[in-house]
Amino acid sequence: MKIIPNIISFFRICLVPVFVIVYFIDDNDIKFYAVLVYAVASLSDFLDGFLARRYQASSNLGKLLDPLGDKLMTFAVLVCITIDRPILIWAVLAMFVKELLMGVGGLILHKKANAQLLPANILGKASTVVFFVVCVTIMLLRDLPEGATIAMIAGAIALMFLALASYIIAYIKIMKNREK
Repeated sequence: MKIIPNIISFFRICLVPVFVIVYFIDDNDIKFYAVLVYAVASLSDFLDGFLARRYQASSNLGKLLDPLGDKLMTFAVLVCITIDRPILIWAVLAMFVKELLMGVGGLILHKKANAQLLPANILGKASTVVFFVVCVTIMLLRDLPEGATIAMIAGAIALMFLALASYIIAYIKIMKNREK
């Protein structure tokens, strides 16, 4: 049973190129099939986490595959949308900076404090859900005004940075406790 969450995470990683291909093959204004692939990937993220917790099937490989699958799909979705709507290039850069800060912070914490990576908190989970809803809305409602698209993406990214701030605060607390 321990391997099932890892297989699901690997499956999600395999869905990334499928999403990209389906996104650009779909000539319709509504990217229904791309949304469907994205939804399957998102549900698989929930499922692998649920199974890993429920059956204590967490593993070091899973701790790598799960966030890797999340990040790859998130970037793929955002980059595909940005190719369609170049006004969102700043969003890709903001997302990259956020993920870089998160990765560097995790490495520093691991090296300096020999601490485990923090699990997702409520803000991190909420930002993931909001990002999913925003991207699906943008893919399905192709006639959204540019201002609405920008506002929705900005709100989703602001929530992601708020989640990042909560992780930074948690990391600082861990570092202070390690120094005592």
